[in-house]
Formats: sequence, structure tokens, C-alpha cells
Amino acid sequence: MTDNRPHHDLAGPPTAPPLILGPSIGTSLAVWEPQLPALVRAHRVLRWDLPGHGGSPAALLPADGSATIDALSALVLRLADDQGWERFAYAGISIGGAVGLHLAAHHPDRVSRLSVVCSSARFGDPAVWRERAALVRAEGTEAMVASRPGTWFSHRFAQSPVGAALIEDLRATDRAGYAACCDVLAAYDMTADLEKITAPTLVVAGRDDPATPPAHARRIADAVPGASLLEIAGAAHLAGVERPEAVTAALLAHLAHNADAPHDDAARHAAGMAVRRAVLGDAHVARAVARTTPFTARFQDFITRYAWGEIWTGDGLDRRTRSCITLTALIAHGHDAELAMHIRAALTNGLTREEIGEVLLQSAIYCGVPAANSAFATAQRVFDEIDADN
Repeated sequence: MTDNRPHHDLAGPPTAPPLILGPSIGTSLAVWEPQLPALVRAHRVLRWDLPGHGGSPAALLPADGSATIDALSALVLRLADDQGWERFAYAGISIGGAVGLHLAAHHPDRVSRLSVVCSSARFGDPAVWRERAALVRAEGTEAMVASRPGTWFSHRFAQSPVGAALIEDLRATDRAGYAACCDVLAAYDMTADLEKITAPTLVVAGRDDPATPPAHARRIADAVPGASLLEIAGAAHLAGVERPEAVTAALLAHLAHNADAPHDDAARHAAGMAVRRAVLGDAHVARAVARTTPFTARFQDFITRYAWGEIWTGDGLDRRTRSCITLTALIAHGHDAELAMHIRAALTNGLTREEIGEVLLQSAIYCGVPAANSAFATAQRVFDEIDADN
């Protein structure tokens, strides 16, 4: 690695379609570790560190307050050029997502697919970022440590080994590099350029994110032509760390439609299994897999590849909408056991209990009152079980 390139890490088959992952300010490339094992199965993954973060030198960005998103994006293009990648898929968190939006708008020939996680087209008042830059230049990144739990993730998660390691990444970040990234965010504003983006785009928001609330994600999704939006319940700013299964499944589903990626049964099965686990839960899928016999194996493979690897991974509808449709179909056909399973899945996909109730009421009109009566009883039983477990 030369001095004018960010520190980076490569993993996955060398001939697989390329995927670049951008981190959040204050973190290193380790912030993507929860997603890495799944992503490297079908992609050549390059993770990079921001200037002054992880292994990257702070001098990659100017220290005089003039750093811009153009300069940060140029560093990523330099890494791609080093690999000989004319086109690549890109996913980024927060400032890493901002880099992705900039690349997709200003270098559309380079970005094949874009995923933006807990990011924004404009990160608030520039003066706030200038003040933060001045604070960190004066006191170091320790000045930010107390405020990150509760912003990055829940305070309880901050006590976990993963949460503690990310806080240590912040402590180890060079003050000049962190401040320069603040300068980038102060000057950054992509609101007028979002409509230029042509790459298929996934926007992911943490429902509990105080740094970039879901409204920021909705503005991106509304402005980028054809963009998909997913809001993840129980997730703050580092949604991929606190709710890794949901973010991993969303990324796999989005990337599975990459024109540069292989569309074979193995890839569909891998993407389908990830989505199936994210929607139904690891415990449920583990039980189904454990019960698989030679007689049922082909059926399990079939529903994983086609129901989950083709339908549930599609870009045309978000997961909340798919849950609404699935609940209605199960009510109409009286499949109460499957209904109970998918009521839990609907909660995972971001529907509230009140919204599930609205679906059941709608079904009373179009599927019949007796069917809806049975569905309400099933839903109440599921909610009671959840409450008892908590």
C-alpha cells in the first residue's frame, strides 16, 4: 500500500464481482465484520478505512478545514483502479454511504449497485460539524466517546464485546483524520444531485437512529429513481452491528440482482437462506433445517431458493409490504400455523401490532369475518407469547 491510498482489506474469491464497503465516521473497517462472512461468498469485498481511522493515515485529507466529499470519493476510486475494477457494487454506512451517493451521482459508469445504510443527503447544520471538528482537534476523539452509546446503538449493546471494540476504535482514531471527516460532512450536500443516480439503490434506516433518523432515508429513497427503502426496528445508527441479520439479508437480496453477479442456484440458495433467517429468525430456520429428511430435502431447497431467494429478495416491494400481502393470503386460506409464524415475521419486518391489526381488519372485508376472527385469535396468542418471553 502506498501512502496516498487508504488502508484496506480484500476478501472473497478473486474472480467474484467486486463490492466496496465504506465505514462510518469514528469506526474502522471492522464495522462491516458482521456482514463479511455472507458477502464474501459471492463477492470480492474491499473494505477501506477513513483517513485517520484504522490503518489509514490522516494526511489523506487536508487538515485546514477544506476536505470535501470529492476528495474522499477520489480515494475510493483510486482503490478500485488499483484492483482494475471498472465497475463495482458499493455499500456504505453514514459518511461511507455519502461517498456512495456521490460516486453514483458523479461517476455513474463506475457504480453497478448502491446500498446506503443510515446515511443522509445532508447531515444537518454545517456549523455543528465545524464545532465538532474544532472540539476533536483540541481534545481528541475521547471527547466523543461518552455520546456514542445511544447514538451508534443502545447503551446495553455498548457493554457487549462488539460494542466495546467499536468504542475502542473511536478512541484510537487520529484527531486530525476525524476532524477532517467532520469538515467533509460540513460541506457535504447531495440533495440536488440524488435524481442523477441511476444505479439500483437500496436505502436502509435504523428506526431508532438519532443521528440520521428514518426521515433522512425517506428523502433519499424518494429522490433516487426506483430506490428501495427498508426501516429496521430496534436499530440505531450502526444498524448493521446491532441488527446484523436484517442488514445482511437486505444487502444480499439487493446484491443478488446485480447484473454482474452469478445467478445460479447456489447463489439464490445462499441469498434465500439469509433472508429466511432474517425474516423468520435463526431459531425457526434452525429447527426447520434440523427436521429436514431425505424425503423433505428437495422441498426445503425449493422454498429457500424460490420463495426466499427469488420472491422475498425482489426489489419491487419492501419487506413491510410483502408481510402485509403474506398475512392476507394466509388469512384467506385459513393457514393459521403459517399465519402465526408470519405475524412474528411482520414484527421483524417493521410492522407494529397496530398495523398488523389494520391488516386483519382489512382482511375481514375481503376474506370474510370468520377468517379474520380466527386471525385475530392467532395474533393475540402470538403477542401474548412474545410478552411472556419478555
